Amino acid sequence: MKKKNNKEQKLEAIGKLLDVIDTLREQCPWDSVQTNESLRPNTIEETMELAEALIDDDKNAIKKELGDVLLHVLLYARIGEETGDYDIAEVCDALRHKLIYRHPHIYGDEKVNSAKEVLENWEIIKMKEKDGNKTILSGVPSTLPALIKAERVQEKAANVGFDWEKKEDVWAKVKEEFHEVEAEIQAGNEENIEKEFGDLFFSLVNAARLYNVRPDNALEKTNLKFIARFNYIESQAKAQGKRLNEMTLEQMDELWNEAKHLKLGE
Repeated sequence: MKKKNNKEQKLEAIGKLLDVIDTLREQCPWDSVQTNESLRPNTIEETMELAEALIDDDKNAIKKELGDVLLHVLLYARIGEETGDYDIAEVCDALRHKLIYRHPHIYGDEKVNSAKEVLENWEIIKMKEKDGNKTILSGVPSTLPALIKAERVQEKAANVGFDWEKKEDVWAKVKEEFHEVEAEIQAGNEENIEKEFGDLFFSLVNAARLYNVRPDNALEKTNLKFIARFNYIESQAKAQGKRLNEMTLEQMDELWNEAKHLKLGE
């Protein structure tokens, strides 16, 4: 018997999964009543769980969460099929056509020399698709978390040439924004303090982008590191029969340094 190739195995697996989705929509009391609106909150949750698994680089969790996200994609496609609006084949075909059209350096005669040029071409092609009816930044979802939104709007602006000539130049802007925060704090102007902190954060996101650092990933890793080390302080305090608010800052600092030495959260 001829051994199946990898592509045949993938197609067979997807086909079997589609059969299960069909059965659940037809027979399961919960799955059969789901709508785009009812699934949306769960989809957001599943996407966040995938993002967490990616940050943790937990391969088993990534595989599981990819499956959960895929389940939602297939459910939405099945709902579209039931309403006669689209099905999974149309979804796949639309995506395939878009990818081919937006990669003329692969499927056409366009020449590129870097990933940056690919992104620049991508934005130009997207604008042609929209026939000029939308702006460059209108493609950034308004519901994105502020940190990710800042990165995306900066990327899109940079893709059409609105960027620093040299990445090192960004540090002058960061320092400028930092000093403006200091000035407003000294002046005691609370409204301007918030505004200048926003400008400072935005400039730091810009710097991270220029140095190929994903600011959301970087901040989340620091969040997790802080949580691990703070949990160590709390657990050690309990072991000593103390509550954190009964400890001095010096005592907590000592435990914090122990956690750092143990490289907790790293």
